[in-house]
Amino acid sequence: MAMASSGTALVTLPTDTQILITREFDAPRHLVYKAWTTPELIKRWWAGDRGEVTIAEVDLRVGGRWRYVMTANDGFEVAFHGVYREIVPNERLVSTEVFEGIPDAEASAVVNTITLTETDGRTTLTSLAEHPSRGIRDMVINSGMEAGMQEAMDHLERVAASLR
Repeated sequence: MAMASSGTALVTLPTDTQILITREFDAPRHLVYKAWTTPELIKRWWAGDRGEVTIAEVDLRVGGRWRYVMTANDGFEVAFHGVYREIVPNERLVSTEVFEGIPDAEASAVVNTITLTETDGRTTLTSLAEHPSRGIRDMVINSGMEAGMQEAMDHLERVAASLR
């Protein structure tokens, strides 16, 4: 029987500039990877319950850009973009992430490393976000990101499992 993992992402702070998220999914890693990297699937999970993804652009190659835009439930728009630095299909993605809603956004770019490992058909995703400073890391933590991330991860699991 499938065991959902709702709300079970663990958030830790390994260093003064890092956020580490670990989450297990009831889906094989190739399906989690597919849901993570396919625009039409990203639109189904990335906003969690907080709005609708209106743009999901993915140029999945080293040096390629990605951009996601969501219209939040209360009407404002939220956008992020980045560049892929390393891609190992079904295993690892390294990319930058820039929140477009702040002044001098590029100076606050985060480097995200996503790692997928599979055991007995279940996938553990680790997401290590390396921020340029402790202040920026703390701003992200204090933004309420964890609640939205938990919702998005729950949706990601449902999308990945639906691809079986």
